[in-house]
Amino acid sequence: MKVCLKCGHRFQQVEWDCPACGDRPPKNDGHLTFAPDLAAQNDGYEATFFAQVAALEAQHFWYRSRNHLINWALRRYFPQARTFLEIGCGTGFVLAGIEQANPQLTLSASEIFTAGLSFAAQRVAQVELFQMDARAIPFAEEFDVIGAFDVLEHIEADTAVLAAMYQATRCGGGVIITVPQHPWLWSQFDAVGHHVRRYRASELQRKVEQAGFQVLHITSFVSLLLPLLLLSRLRPAPPLATYDVMAELKISRWLNSTLAMILALEQRLIQTGLRLPSGGSLLLVAHKRSP
Repeated sequence: MKVCLKCGHRFQQVEWDCPACGDRPPKNDGHLTFAPDLAAQNDGYEATFFAQVAALEAQHFWYRSRNHLINWALRRYFPQARTFLEIGCGTGFVLAGIEQANPQLTLSASEIFTAGLSFAAQRVAQVELFQMDARAIPFAEEFDVIGAFDVLEHIEADTAVLAAMYQATRCGGGVIITVPQHPWLWSQFDAVGHHVRRYRASELQRKVEQAGFQVLHITSFVSLLLPLLLLSRLRPAPPLATYDVMAELKISRWLNSTLAMILALEQRLIQTGLRLPSGGSLLLVAHKRSP
């Protein structure tokens, strides 16, 4: 069901013209634009990062490992899902992985920057893409599953995002969320990457439950690499003005392969039901119960 962001009216029709007030969201570069004032610039991210990330993530161990974990969670907890929305889809790398592993899904995806949507459109063939502020999702009880993958940490009003996700999720469906973990791992990578916070597991679970969801599974990941993460945080940091956030993603091929094998072992542990207590990131899966 569609929701008019101007008057709040809910309606079911193909077109986006609101039957109550006549409002219709504009299009930018061919995509519906629900938050045009934020489409080119906002304080949550740097649009210039898209091209740099797109060139790195397909081979990078962390992005590939996270994709495997997300698809496992989707198959494990929502095997009957038919509709999926990703908020903050970035370059579309996660979305492309979901499309490949789950051809039965009807995919939708949003990004606050229209620049990101052009990258996603190149990676995913069958998807409805639109520009949107995640705090105001223009749907109600529309999607079986909504994913937010390393998105919430960029948004001050994360509870508003979770409330919007709850509204847009069908009863019986749910959400899959990943975020960076442990405030004590805060670094210049977080600051330059426009993170607002790193989460504690208890904080994320509390906020998800307050939104109305029932948490089914929560675990750390990138756990076996936590000692390396800690060592990297103990190194003297370069001046913030000269810090290159992409430098941390550029590693040698042999190191990338080694770290990928370590995280593959970790994934097998998680898939057996083990909930890892500490790690660089968190995975949470939650359910929207029927009334």
